Amino acid sequence: MTRLPLPASLARQADFDRVMAWLPATGLVVGLPVTVMAWAVAPHDAWVAALLGLLAWIAVTGALHLDGLADVTDGLGAAHGDPARLSKVMADPHVGSFGVVAIAAQVATKLVLLHAVVEAQNWLALLLIPLAARIGPVAWTLSLPSLHGGLGSRLRAGAHRVHLLAWLTLLAALSVVVPPLLALVPALAGWHFFVARRLGGISGDSHGAGIELTETWLLLSIIAAGWVR
Repeated sequence: MTRLPLPASLARQADFDRVMAWLPATGLVVGLPVTVMAWAVAPHDAWVAALLGLLAWIAVTGALHLDGLADVTDGLGAAHGDPARLSKVMADPHVGSFGVVAIAAQVATKLVLLHAVVEAQNWLALLLIPLAARIGPVAWTLSLPSLHGGLGSRLRAGAHRVHLLAWLTLLAALSVVVPPLLALVPALAGWHFFVARRLGGISGDSHGAGIELTETWLLLSIIAAGWVR
């Protein structure tokens, strides 16, 4: 779930079955280097802090979710309503012009929003955003059919309602300290309905795209909450 080096091991299906229950916890592994990097550099320059935080965000995930965003965007841009073509384009390892634009827009948006969070020094919110966003795949796996084979479908057996309930309960508790985290709920519902209508099901790519867009939405929600105060 991250690009951090781990000892080589043989992964069996039973191991994949346990991954989904712990996916949100890996968000803390993602959020920690992002937050520490931005916090350490913030006293010197907010833009540099935001840039280094963003680079840490991309590095620790190996740009996996950005790749998913690019694949989904390419598929939607080229499919023209044809489900077979949609699956074919999303499975193509090459990135098209739609995907390039999506990645560029996402990276630029995250950089600007990160800068605003750095200036507000909202470090706890920044740390928790990757965790909250990764509750999404647990919910989408339970509520949507698999689009096609791949890593997303291999993780399906490990998703259970009790896991989703546990993570949502934790989110509710964390929102007492960081209320804008509750913005996760409309993000989960919005991506569910979008994927159901436009893609017809969930896959590894649409999980990744959903995580990216949810993280951006939560960054914006944190900033918007500061505006309203």
